[in-house]
Amino acid sequence: MNVAHRPDQLEPARRAIAIGTFDGVHRGHVRVLEAALAAGLRPAVVTFDPHPRTILGNRVELLATLERRLELLEQLGFEDALVVRFDAALADLAPEEFAETMLRAAGAEVIAAGDGFRFGHRREGDLDLLERLGFDVRRVALVDNVSSSHIRALLAAGEVEKAAQLLGRPVEVEGTVVLGEQRGGTLGFPTANLAVPPELLVPVLGIYAGAALGRPAAISIGTNPHYGGTERRVEVHVLDYEGDLYGQRLVAELWERLRDEAAFASEQELIDAIADDVRRTRAARRPL
Repeated sequence: MNVAHRPDQLEPARRAIAIGTFDGVHRGHVRVLEAALAAGLRPAVVTFDPHPRTILGNRVELLATLERRLELLEQLGFEDALVVRFDAALADLAPEEFAETMLRAAGAEVIAAGDGFRFGHRREGDLDLLERLGFDVRRVALVDNVSSSHIRALLAAGEVEKAAQLLGRPVEVEGTVVLGEQRGGTLGFPTANLAVPPELLVPVLGIYAGAALGRPAAISIGTNPHYGGTERRVEVHVLDYEGDLYGQRLVAELWERLRDEAAFASEQELIDAIADDVRRTRAARRPL
């Protein structure tokens, strides 16, 4: 997929553009994206980074990094993405100016968006305005009970299987593999320790069954209470894998929450618990 940051970086084409932040690319977003794909023109996405709510000083825990969002959009069939930097200047832009300098300049003829999409200075722009400006607007109704905020609430409760139903795919956590304390190797269960981007949502602490690198994986999200830890860590034990992952980006799927993290009476009890986690991970099934 071609990724641009200004309309003039896109090759000229008649485009059907889906517009939105699309955090998580969940099932509600997919309805909007499919409307653009069905229009018969070159499909493209206009999206924003960082999340627009951060301009108001709000902290937003994202369901996916920008890199992952773009990968998911490409998998759906989009050929172009215009990633617009959302800052105070963009937020203050008159809606008509945004439509002309961003959408029209990108070749948009069809615009697909959620029915309540607003844009421009004081969010004064809407889909009615785009229609008056001559765009072919494809309005997409919201999907009941499917929203990024609902998914965040489920993840805060560890409900990864319910969240997967709203996402349309398993919940993911990603990061760069960094050097950890290397206790897992000494216990017989080596782990890849992830440095997770600070803006990315991480589900509630616990032990999860899932997958990484196309293999089953047991994932620990926690503080290592058995060793008196206090800092949250994300550790991925990829079953039956041997290799050096340091410095690599790793995306892990979370299929099922197995248990709370815990401190044990002995190291052998810890090893036995991890072995049971691995056994249950081998038996786990992908939720979708």
